[in-house]
Amino acid sequence: MSELSDIRALLIEPHQGMRVSLHNMLNLCGITKIEHALTAGTAVRSIQAKVYDLVLCEYDLGVGQDGQQLLEDVRHHKLTPLSTIFIMVTAERAYAKVVSAAELAPSDYLLKPFTADMLLERVMRALEKRKAFVEVHRLMDAGAVTEAVAACHHGELEHPKYAIDFMRLRAELHVVLGEAAEAEALYTLLFELKAVAWARLGLAKTLFMQGKYQEAEAILKNLVAENNKFMDAYDWLAKTHEMIGELPEAKEVLDTAVSVSPHAVRRLRNLGRIAMETGDIETAENVFKKVVSKAKFSEFRDPEDHLNLVNALVKKGDTDQAKTVIRDLEKNMVGMKKTEACRAISSAMVHAKTGDSRLESEIDAAVFASREDIGLSTNAKLGLAKTCLEHDKEGAASEIVMGVMKNASNQRVISRAVGIFESAGKGLLGKELAQRSQREVMDLVALGVQKAKQGDFRGSVDLMTAAARKSPDNPQVVLNAALAALKCLENMGWDSAIGEQAKNLIEAGRRLDPMNPRLKAIRGLYDELQKKYGMSVSRVAKV
Repeated sequence: MSELSDIRALLIEPHQGMRVSLHNMLNLCGITKIEHALTAGTAVRSIQAKVYDLVLCEYDLGVGQDGQQLLEDVRHHKLTPLSTIFIMVTAERAYAKVVSAAELAPSDYLLKPFTADMLLERVMRALEKRKAFVEVHRLMDAGAVTEAVAACHHGELEHPKYAIDFMRLRAELHVVLGEAAEAEALYTLLFELKAVAWARLGLAKTLFMQGKYQEAEAILKNLVAENNKFMDAYDWLAKTHEMIGELPEAKEVLDTAVSVSPHAVRRLRNLGRIAMETGDIETAENVFKKVVSKAKFSEFRDPEDHLNLVNALVKKGDTDQAKTVIRDLEKNMVGMKKTEACRAISSAMVHAKTGDSRLESEIDAAVFASREDIGLSTNAKLGLAKTCLEHDKEGAASEIVMGVMKNASNQRVISRAVGIFESAGKGLLGKELAQRSQREVMDLVALGVQKAKQGDFRGSVDLMTAAARKSPDNPQVVLNAALAALKCLENMGWDSAIGEQAKNLIEAGRRLDPMNPRLKAIRGLYDELQKKYGMSVSRVAKV
């Protein structure tokens, strides 16, 4: 039991009596390094400040987020290392509801009532599995994805008990690397080994990545027909419908998913967005009201939720309720980067509807606020550009849309931006802006290449990374910056800061466009340079 004495645990439980009881149980197990959190908010702050080996979390946290919503935030924002064990404590009557709709599953569940021996057995089981995966998780945390794939191969042989888990993780890592064909082969094998549902889901994901949308759609439809609580399958089916332009079908799928699992904020946001795009204002209003309510207690709440709700209310004609939402935004989102931009855009919408004389000043305030790098979404920016065009502010609209186009993650975004001008009868201007934005990006790339040819590799890195900071959602710009960093390392020798920069840029490029044909070669060059300069993964991890 000596290993338990080193375990650092966070106990999340709002009720004092149960908190004391669980603390005593952990002590009986030999776990003594225990900290407490009473709410999801205090738990997030603790997890951000320290690394815990074990999180023991009550599902029913009272007012605010429940344990499942907390887990969603922790996993989505990668607040814990992969090695952290997360055990959910829940009453038996709530278990069926929790586990059936939990697309993000914890390491284990504990059903009340339970004894210290039962808790110990679950903790030991989780620790045994963690030990088997420790090397793979270390490599993944260090960003050494290729090495992690090899470690999974080794793990399958070394720990046959977890062979399917290693194979599943290996397939997911191939997806991370953009190696859809390799992942597809593994998921097909796993399906044949009877690891049925999630293997078929993985297969559908790889088909989606390769643009085989009809094949992916067929698998996903079968999955949700067989299991109406398979939440990830709903999300990917909606995503597939959207990709092939079937927005009403995507909305219908998300409607069904939300009826099964009504608490996932990110899914609700997606449903609200698609409802707006399909003109279903009533659904959008109801959904965004739920989003604002559910995200209120999250450490990661977003002022754009209020903006989206205001947009739906204004389109419905309910400006009085929209004003109430704006007041709530001002009160509860103080100090957040997006708040002023969202407030100004929301107010401009209301003033445009009511004919208020303050409209022009609010549009100007919104344009000014949106110039800063505050993470405002493409939807919000294009909505503001549309408002500008509707009120004879063509210059401001052009400025906003140029920024969107230079930062576009794909051609669909550029088409949507051009569409804003076409709907205002200024399609030629929209196309001219698209050509100009692409030309500016190409000129910047050419200048970076020229600097590298002249031997100014650090100058090339500075120029290209500055461009990537301005266009963080443009995969071509991001990957060009990664390549500039790698060429600098290749010619100037290893520099830990530039090496870390290259790794981060490659990861950003992968997230933006996992099937980009340049990605595998760029990652391969990074791996070659690490070996050339004797940079082991353990050393890189400490940089």
